[in-house]
Amino acid sequence: TRPATSAATFTTNLVKAAPVLVSREHLQVTGGTQRAIVFNSGNANAATGTQGLADARQMAFRFCDGPGAPHGVIVDEVFVASTGVIGVPLDMDRLGAGIANLHLTADGGHHAVRAMMTTDTVPKAVAATFTAHGRTVTVGGIAKGAAMISPHMATMLAFVTTDAAVEAQYLQLALTRAVDSSFNMIIIDGDMSTNDTCFLIANGASWGGAPLDGSQAECATFEAALGYVCGELARAMARDGEGSTKFIVVDVAGAATVADARRVARAVAGSNLTKAAVLGADPNWGRIACAAGYSGAPVDPNRLEIAIGGLTLVRDGVAVRYDPDAASARMKGTEVHIRVGLHLGDESATAWGCDLTPDYVRLNSDYTT
Repeated sequence: TRPATSAATFTTNLVKAAPVLVSREHLQVTGGTQRAIVFNSGNANAATGTQGLADARQMAFRFCDGPGAPHGVIVDEVFVASTGVIGVPLDMDRLGAGIANLHLTADGGHHAVRAMMTTDTVPKAVAATFTAHGRTVTVGGIAKGAAMISPHMATMLAFVTTDAAVEAQYLQLALTRAVDSSFNMIIIDGDMSTNDTCFLIANGASWGGAPLDGSQAECATFEAALGYVCGELARAMARDGEGSTKFIVVDVAGAATVADARRVARAVAGSNLTKAAVLGADPNWGRIACAAGYSGAPVDPNRLEIAIGGLTLVRDGVAVRYDPDAASARMKGTEVHIRVGLHLGDESATAWGCDLTPDYVRLNSDYTT
């Protein structure tokens, strides 16, 4: 119900859903003063033309006109988001009735996180607290996403809120940094969606000092809490990948730049051959080396080091003597760790993904039928 500052990141897909376009428009119009989010699941409102844009705007308008809206909220102060099937118009009679019955409650987040699920098998929510100016400050978030997940955002919705007071420009900078090292580092299937969105709203309800602007000592603590929340939500998505049985962690070390480390980590985590090898507990390190080589980052094949589950398989670009059965055994659990050493610098990065299973193919072969 309080005034707030806001920030957002959106899909980089050129085919953007109506709610993405409308929310981006609202953010630009206000400069970051959104204080409410209205969303639906089951229908993406993507590739729906001018009617889709009108419907997305109606979502915000009907919320402002309803009994559950914060006092004085205007349309431009409302973010909208949708997830679900592409190319189908929204049923505004049904959706409008739901919006008209919305009521804000202190524990409504538990219902919201379940309402946003599509093919997710578990709800995804996390919070972190820190102390500033003698008060406890919270950063909390909810998210959905299990497929159409690729670096630089995907079919994911993430809504993060905090009761810290933060200036809008710095809030956007902090969110961008947090997203770059979390949501932009997960990959389930390599398909970048039309609807992915991450919203961050700060209302200052528990803040006792001047709003954070990037210069105060408390900014580091705030960004650590924000990074933790975004990171945990991102990893929860990767663990819940459609049809998956194993969570993959790819650590890359020794890169010349952070950008290079991220390129290699994302390439390995997103490699279908690597994901299939993880499913079968097959320590075929050639697939990992291949992915590193086509990542677009500088890679010297004569310096490459690869380890699975802490067991080194490759050093200086060639296989070392190792027990294949022992290597396979380290891939049979529900979490598989892959490490790639580039030996070209001091920078590192981590990406997260999951294995590729027949269930993923089955789930996505009849999604609309």
